[in-house]
Amino acid sequence: MTFLLDRFTARWQRLGLRSAGLALAGLAQAASAQSWPAKPVTLVVPFPPGGTTDVLARALGSALSKNLGQSVIVDNRPGAGATIGADAVAKAKPDGYTLLMGAVHHTIASSVYKKLPYDFQRDLAPITTVAVVPNVLVVQASTPANNVAELVTLLKAQPDKATFGSNGNGTAQHLIGAQFQAQTGVVLTHIPYKGSGPMATDLLGGQILLSFDTITPVLQHIRSNKLRALAVTTSTRSPALPEVPTLEEAGLKGFNIGTWFGVLAPVATPRDIVVRLNTEMVKVIQSPEFVKRMEEIGAQPVGNRPEEMARQIKSETDKFADLVKSAKVVLE
Repeated sequence: MTFLLDRFTARWQRLGLRSAGLALAGLAQAASAQSWPAKPVTLVVPFPPGGTTDVLARALGSALSKNLGQSVIVDNRPGAGATIGADAVAKAKPDGYTLLMGAVHHTIASSVYKKLPYDFQRDLAPITTVAVVPNVLVVQASTPANNVAELVTLLKAQPDKATFGSNGNGTAQHLIGAQFQAQTGVVLTHIPYKGSGPMATDLLGGQILLSFDTITPVLQHIRSNKLRALAVTTSTRSPALPEVPTLEEAGLKGFNIGTWFGVLAPVATPRDIVVRLNTEMVKVIQSPEFVKRMEEIGAQPVGNRPEEMARQIKSETDKFADLVKSAKVVLE
């Protein structure tokens, strides 16, 4: 009887110690969240300066720094279709001080690249979707094509000049180009860049014939008549370019690919910090100043909950896996 009583007592002591440990861990996490942020926060942008990801990160970071009382530093880490920057954040200390400005490209990369050093859904915790930006098919203003049908005719007649740029292998622009070829029968030579900035420079300079970039980095060139917008790649027209038809309207049935941008943290980041980040970011995204800025660059602000962003990532990862398979876009 004494033996059983001793075992019973020892078991409850172990349970008591375990409960105390969990309680202390919870208190420690709460304390860290209350003291956060105690230093500047780094927002990693996986593209060079000048592209949509960079523009959104700087607009968000500038306003967010005021809400947090700490600087938000934008750190550009381009390369490998945005996967270098994502990998750096996935492996960063999960303390809320290193974040990623992610994008739809990351949901594509998991299907395009045979091997990635991280898992986008497993290793990164969604915070909020910042904005959605339509992509637009653009050519130089001097190109003798005023609509998609005329462009397809031109591309088939001059295959040696049929080049398109993207802001990296495995990005949305790359996949849009592959889908465009599949639905029109044209053959395009893909020219990958590290980001939208250098791609736009080459497009304006005539080094490439066309691109399917997001509206933001090319909008000023469209408005100044240096580039001609032929169609947007989403199922509905863009408020920033209401006169430009969709690719579906141009005859490419079911064509609907756009680009979203959102913030993520290393997956083990304390939940209280993720909630705080979400709350402060949504305040910024819903502010009149930010909404106005988004209108100026052709973006549509979102500001959703982490759970909603997680469902969006899962859904789009599955959707793009099918598109990648049908378009046969695979990289080492």
